[in-house]
Amino acid sequence: MSRVLTLLTNAFPVWVVVLAALALVEPTWFTWFGGPWITWGLAVIMLGMGLTLTFDDFRSVTRLPKAVALGFVAQFTIMPFLGWSLGRLFALETPYAVGLILVACCPGGTASNVVTYLARANVCLSVVMTMCSTFAAVALTPLLTSWLAGALVEVDAWGMFRSTVQIVIAPVVIGVLVNRFAPRLVQRVQVGLPLVSVVVIALICASIIGGSAAAVQGAAWRLLGAVFGLHAGGFALGYLAARVLRFDQTIARTVSIEVGMQNSGLGVALARKHFADPLTAVPCAISSVFHSVIGSILAGWWRWRSRS
Repeated sequence: MSRVLTLLTNAFPVWVVVLAALALVEPTWFTWFGGPWITWGLAVIMLGMGLTLTFDDFRSVTRLPKAVALGFVAQFTIMPFLGWSLGRLFALETPYAVGLILVACCPGGTASNVVTYLARANVCLSVVMTMCSTFAAVALTPLLTSWLAGALVEVDAWGMFRSTVQIVIAPVVIGVLVNRFAPRLVQRVQVGLPLVSVVVIALICASIIGGSAAAVQGAAWRLLGAVFGLHAGGFALGYLAARVLRFDQTIARTVSIEVGMQNSGLGVALARKHFADPLTAVPCAISSVFHSVIGSILAGWWRWRSRS
């Protein structure tokens, strides 16, 4: 059973792409998963992340401080800069440009830990990086989004701060505490948690794409090109930064994956709750498709290179 669950989990890019494609053809199959479902779904994902963390993981930050610092700084400098720049370069309409900036200012996604494992990189480092960027996102995501997108639309930074605490921090803290005081319970459910996260992420993305199917189809190459450039640039610049600073291949791959893969689900939830135009959530949903596909291709390449 565990092998089947692992196989299904590792196929998460396939789930995301297939459901997104179906949502464009039959939007009503997925648009029911909206509103509070998205918020609660993301909270479940964050709870699952918390259940995989221990207090030792927090202590492990001290073991590779330079690598963790690099991933953290790159996450909140490279990606926001790319989001703002590509929105202007591709002359995106205001809601798309704001959505691109928003997802670029989000923390690393939990799926990055799965891709890091497949790439034979440093999974522990990936988990710690995701944890650090997730907690920092409570302040940095609203602040950076307000700074970079504030000239385009009014941004409720304080409201985004409250939402991030509710959606991210509270479930993660609860998960860590449950893992600490009820480890046997966690062991029983942990095998299925990654698959639950994959399914929820796929449903969130399909819901947003289905609800804006006409807009997605009409956006054509500019929006797709901007979102692709955001993640391709994140993967490339994250890897390059690590190599320039003379980190080894394993750490460079880990930083690349962590920087290139965003918490798109958080972007969707914040876009839906704090921006009047529903199209703001569309880049966040497309983001999940692109970073999953690019990350999986890179993981396969690096895994193959490790064997040769």
